[in-house]
Amino acid sequence: MTTETTIDTGTNELLCVIRDRVAIITLNRPEARNSLSDALTPALRTMIRSCGENPDVGALLITGAGEAFCAGGNVKGMGAHRDKAKLDMSFDDKVADLQERQRLLTGALVSVRKPTIAALPGPAVGAGLAIAMACDIRIAAQSAFVATGYARIALSGDYGIAWLLTRLVGTARARELMFTGDRVDAARCEAIGLVNRVVPGDKLQTEAFALAKPPAEGPRLALRYMKDNLDEALLFDFETARDHEAERLIRLPTTADHKEAVQAFIEKRKAVFTGK
Repeated sequence: MTTETTIDTGTNELLCVIRDRVAIITLNRPEARNSLSDALTPALRTMIRSCGENPDVGALLITGAGEAFCAGGNVKGMGAHRDKAKLDMSFDDKVADLQERQRLLTGALVSVRKPTIAALPGPAVGAGLAIAMACDIRIAAQSAFVATGYARIALSGDYGIAWLLTRLVGTARARELMFTGDRVDAARCEAIGLVNRVVPGDKLQTEAFALAKPPAEGPRLALRYMKDNLDEALLFDFETARDHEAERLIRLPTTADHKEAVQAFIEKRKAVFTGK
């Protein structure tokens, strides 16, 4: 039986429901292609943190309302200097402010120790692309496309986009996509490893939820350790990563979830995990 709980995000620009242990976080500014705003962005940071810490959540699914995932920053507002306090900040303070905002958004998303999935109904551009890439898995509608976008507005990139892009598609393609800012359609995204799956647009949300539900109901500590192992594969030499992997594995046979998984296998039934 499906259970669903609506979470108050503090703004209509971001929606969140928890359905069968999957936190579905929806960027809800379809009229602006779900571009980031002074209301949406802080709420998104809060939801990433709270869902990441919520024991009732097993996986996060981030998507966009309407026909876009996220168009990134509000380009039209970049020259408006709406916040005079920030305009008057020193260079060092501006750098520190951006670093902190990045840490609490894509930094927090990468740090979530639960499976994270981005479902792209349409374009993911600039910081929106960085958010999608900060997730573990990406699934896209056939009509979706991505673009770095920064070169077109004479900016160099933020929210870790260069780091994330390089690790997903390699140095040469990352440089091509950063320097040109070209649109990359869903089919090519799948071919170069930028998204994991491409599905018809009318099936995106169903397929994305079906992708998120099994790990959401899975053995939480084992999945956490898997993420640690996978992250360390990019950071450490083989020997170090292998040794850490062994240490984590030895911790798991004593857990209730491992014992339940073994018993369920013997009894030929679905395991019911408790995270213990």
